[in-house]
Amino acid sequence: MGQTADKVLSELKSKKYAPVYFLQGEETYYIDLISDYIEDNVLNETEKGFNETIMYGKDVSMSDVLTNARRFPMMAERQVVIVKEAQQINDLNKENGQKLLIDYIQNPSATTILVFCHKNKTLDKRKSLGKLIDKHAITVTTKKLYDNQVPAWVEQYLGSKGFKATPKAVQMLSESIGNDLERLSNEIDKILINFKDKVQIDEHVVQKYVGISKDYNVFELQKALMVKDVVKANKIVNYFEANAKKNPIIPVIAILYSFYSKLLMIYGTKDKSERNLASVLRVSPYFVKDYITATRYYDLAQVIGNIHYIKVADLKSKGVDNVSTDDGQLLRELVFKLIH
Repeated sequence: MGQTADKVLSELKSKKYAPVYFLQGEETYYIDLISDYIEDNVLNETEKGFNETIMYGKDVSMSDVLTNARRFPMMAERQVVIVKEAQQINDLNKENGQKLLIDYIQNPSATTILVFCHKNKTLDKRKSLGKLIDKHAITVTTKKLYDNQVPAWVEQYLGSKGFKATPKAVQMLSESIGNDLERLSNEIDKILINFKDKVQIDEHVVQKYVGISKDYNVFELQKALMVKDVVKANKIVNYFEANAKKNPIIPVIAILYSFYSKLLMIYGTKDKSERNLASVLRVSPYFVKDYITATRYYDLAQVIGNIHYIKVADLKSKGVDNVSTDDGQLLRELVFKLIH
């Protein structure tokens, strides 16, 4: 049956185990989190030598997997079989392989914990295998977070470690790294390892340990665009052009698109109270005043025009209708159009 990653982890920590886990979907962070927990914690170090089997989909058939799953544990209560990259099992999508798995799922070994890590894909629940796995196994189906869900995830992750962060620090982490949860968690861990006490993480800490320049970053560029500060915006563009590898244009364009899209939402919202706008824009109330200020510099027609310019720049950055303009020049032209 389908469950959330948090619920599965909670049950595992309570030593409530199921015979079969099928972990699937686009967000590989949770698939790895659950499978790593099972690999590291279900068996003790003495038991692992004979009773923990790690397999890789590209190297095995379904018969290989299930032969291992049907073995009896040696000098232990149970065994663990984990199939990583299970989407690559050569006969998983063939009738014979599916029949073998269906037969096993309907009558699994009571002394085996069998884990499938089926990344970036999901089984079709309309078909027999998908239906039976959903009915008889513990399934977790993961999806990539939307960009507006990332700040809440950052706060939750920090909270799980006993830390808090300022709204600006959360925004910097969310927007500079995006919805890649594996990278995001690694960057946060890289910050937290420097603190024994549960300090509040602020923008200065993020700048120091994540490697974001204090004065020349996409957040400062956005702040300059908010008030049409031409000099500051051009200084940042010059820095980006000189440090192109650390400041790729596509993430910058994505953040600028998000910014002007929020301005468009403000123009389309009747109740322009700060509290309501924070809810509509899905941003911290801390930032609402900045967006309101920006609407004094950009009327509705300019906002719509700027979104068009950003979409054109996005296509050109990906090679569409662009033969020779490099990323630095492309960003320079875009910023000029956004301000003027």
